[in-house]
Amino acid sequence: MFDPVEKLKEFIRHPSISTDPKSLEGMRGAQQFVSGLLGSMGFAVEVVATPKHPIIYAERPGDPAWPHVVIYGHYDVQPVDPLNLWQSPPFDPAIRGNRIYGRGAADNKGPLMANIAAVARLLEKNPRIPLRITFLIEGEEEMGSPSFPAFLEKFKDRLKRADFVYLSDTALPNEQQVVITSGLRGLALFDLHVAGAKGDLHSGLHGGVFRNPIQALAEICAGLHTPDGRVDVPGFYDDVLDVQPWERDELKKLGVDEKRYAEFLGIEAFHTPPGYTPAEAVRFLPTLEFNGIGGGYQGEGTKTVIPSTAFVKISCRLVPNQKHDRIKRLVMDAIRERAPKDVRISFVDQHHGDPYVVVPPGRSNTPPDQSPVLARAFRAADAAVAEVWGRPPLYLREGGSVPIIAQIKRVTGLDSVMFGLFLPEDNLHAPNEGFNLDVMRKGTETTERILAAVAAG
Repeated sequence: MFDPVEKLKEFIRHPSISTDPKSLEGMRGAQQFVSGLLGSMGFAVEVVATPKHPIIYAERPGDPAWPHVVIYGHYDVQPVDPLNLWQSPPFDPAIRGNRIYGRGAADNKGPLMANIAAVARLLEKNPRIPLRITFLIEGEEEMGSPSFPAFLEKFKDRLKRADFVYLSDTALPNEQQVVITSGLRGLALFDLHVAGAKGDLHSGLHGGVFRNPIQALAEICAGLHTPDGRVDVPGFYDDVLDVQPWERDELKKLGVDEKRYAEFLGIEAFHTPPGYTPAEAVRFLPTLEFNGIGGGYQGEGTKTVIPSTAFVKISCRLVPNQKHDRIKRLVMDAIRERAPKDVRISFVDQHHGDPYVVVPPGRSNTPPDQSPVLARAFRAADAAVAEVWGRPPLYLREGGSVPIIAQIKRVTGLDSVMFGLFLPEDNLHAPNEGFNLDVMRKGTETTERILAAVAAG
């Protein structure tokens, strides 16, 4: 049996930044590392070529009557900027206390390694265990999984033979409380560009005679929310479904301390729509956010120029029943209607994803046709988490997005068990990303127990 922490160090050393053309060698190294590791465990490994980065499809064959789980993960990571804020090099893993630091440590190399280690231990103890396992590990999650839809269509007949998907690419509120994610928000992303004069102009010679694109952009952005925090776009909330009572009850068990939450975020006050606590708003409501804005001179000192263009990056997080294409159209139509007529606007479409929700067994609205193996997996998770962590899991929606989960459901019909393993302090997508090694150890043991129970059923 390999040492999962040492293997995680080796995994982190590959700079697998999927969005960076300079990281092709790192992407290739990470893919080959995972493929080789699964091959050494006896899996039949296929490296499926895509227009960008390959997808690893590895199978443990067996009797078609056995339960069949698909374990998802990704080997790509986010860029490391700003590099000067890292305490240690991002691709030179460092252990400080009970944490390992490095880009990808928590998202998703550490959780993926925990699941691989769980399978390795399971097969070492029982090489003939009656369980079919497929690993599905992509290299484009951090760039919106552009190759995944075509892959799904090509492999859907093989994937449909499975019973459920298992993944650890979601969050825990703290290292004592496990959350099994019951819902993910969808995404609709695009860029807005505003253009004025044909080129940048001297503000002294030409200022005050035409509208500055930055001013126009600011006016547009300011008009997309009401003062109380709601999105001010007609129809934006029309398709939002009511939250089920059991979901509110689960969230109350979490017992979010709003003062500590604000201190953790470093903010003076929350700004949530009326009738929702911060914990509710981030899970149950859609949002419209500005993720980047620019125009004009950005360097040191001053440059008194009126820029010819300005831009903003907009993202909408969507809740169940909302559709990314409809929301995108509603927001773009509102911008077109409200934009000053003396500037030109244009849009650049970005990636998207639909929301996803799954109901664990025993809840009042559990679908009657839910897969019995999926229900067994949820019950196994309840038992394993209670045994390993000392308290049962909570089932909560998460504010984040894993767009491929909804795609898998749409194409194959498979639901997902989302066992979170990263923490708020893990600094996902930020400098000094880290992963709690105690969480990794307990996560490995929990997953091993869940899979063993699924097989035993």
